[in-house]
Amino acid sequence: MNLKRVLVTGAAGFIGSHTVDCLLQRGVEVVAVDSFRTGCATNIRQCAKHSGFVFEFADISQDSVLESLCLRYRPDAIIHLAGLVSVVQAQENPDLNYLLNIHTTHLVAEAARASGTRRVVFASSAAVYGDSEELPVSEAVETRPISLYGMAKRVSEQILEGHAKTFGLEVASLRFFNVFGPRQDPQSPYSGVMSIFAKRFAEGKPVKVFGDGSQTRDFISVFDVAEALSQAAAVPAIESEICNVCTGAPVSLLDIISEFQSLYPEAPEPLFLEAREGEILHSAGDPVHAASILDFHAGVPLHEGMKALVEVNQPEGLKRSALVPQLA
Repeated sequence: MNLKRVLVTGAAGFIGSHTVDCLLQRGVEVVAVDSFRTGCATNIRQCAKHSGFVFEFADISQDSVLESLCLRYRPDAIIHLAGLVSVVQAQENPDLNYLLNIHTTHLVAEAARASGTRRVVFASSAAVYGDSEELPVSEAVETRPISLYGMAKRVSEQILEGHAKTFGLEVASLRFFNVFGPRQDPQSPYSGVMSIFAKRFAEGKPVKVFGDGSQTRDFISVFDVAEALSQAAAVPAIESEICNVCTGAPVSLLDIISEFQSLYPEAPEPLFLEAREGEILHSAGDPVHAASILDFHAGVPLHEGMKALVEVNQPEGLKRSALVPQLA
């Protein structure tokens, strides 16, 4: 696909900002869209001087907003990352989950149809699999989401699949596993374990482990995820594809702690607490389909990704309202 311009929703977020960086490095023009609901302007400030970068402050959950932007910029592809970012948030506010994680996907699909945008790349989640007993889990496994968040991601996939079959839209839904890296906000109660551990180790405080630490996750660097998203926008002719974005190599929390201890040899020992009810013990994805369809292979070793996480100085957050005029 001759990819010249991509519109990225949720562009100022953790994954979105790295995706913008990756696209610009590939020589692709980027229309970055964000309302700063959870995204941070400092994440994309380094892009502001780039000749191929345009920022639009907008709430795409409002009808016609994204359609208007797509008609104005005529992107070759939309990478849709905006939405609620956690299972907990969705459970706490089902209405907001519906608005941001389902209705907004419908608006993205319709905006693509109205503007003639050929492709939509959607940020889905391994949460669609629920408590799958099959490991590593492949895209062929029946989806059985056990949360409103996972259900919303699956419904969004189906909305895009419907537009692909009915209107010829090219769709790539990428099911992310445990993404980590710089710009993931460790202050948020919804942050992943990796960013929380990094903050605790940096502060010289013991990390809290619920259970014995033997539980495993498929951790993937945000740099790899940005590559997967960029590749999905550019790969030649696809119809409607679903791909895991993962390493295929599960890692235990004890292994993660060991890696951090090598970076912080003076850190205190972890605190082991009672296991949390309902927590999935083991999770790992099958990366074969993404390799076949997207020519994507995770390339950042775990220890290198963790070094990047602890070495990058995360800037202090500024008031979002004060940053909007500087980027708009």
